[in-house]
Amino acid sequence: MAKKSAIQRNLKRVRMIEKYAKKRAELKAILADPETPDEEFYKAQAKLSKLPKNSSPIRARNRCSVTGRPRAFIRKFGLSRITFRELATQGKIPGVTKSSW
Repeated sequence: MAKKSAIQRNLKRVRMIEKYAKKRAELKAILADPETPDEEFYKAQAKLSKLPKNSSPIRARNRCSVTGRPRAFIRKFGLSRITFRELATQGKIPGVTKSSW
């Protein structure tokens, strides 16, 4: 089990990403538009840099929904490899069976 503080810190980041997503997308659209005048471009760039660091989507970490483990995350199931294997062998993940050949 991961530290509860690390899990909560990541959840805080996820909430902040959702809060600033619309504003960040608007500023990014201004920056990506080639028709934008230089003055407006630099204003948008300054506003974007003043947003909190943790509002950037790249700062969020994929974590196992059961244990909070940050590594070996299986995106399709939202679990770490260890938790995935335990639940799969117990038959608690629908459609997943142990292969044999």
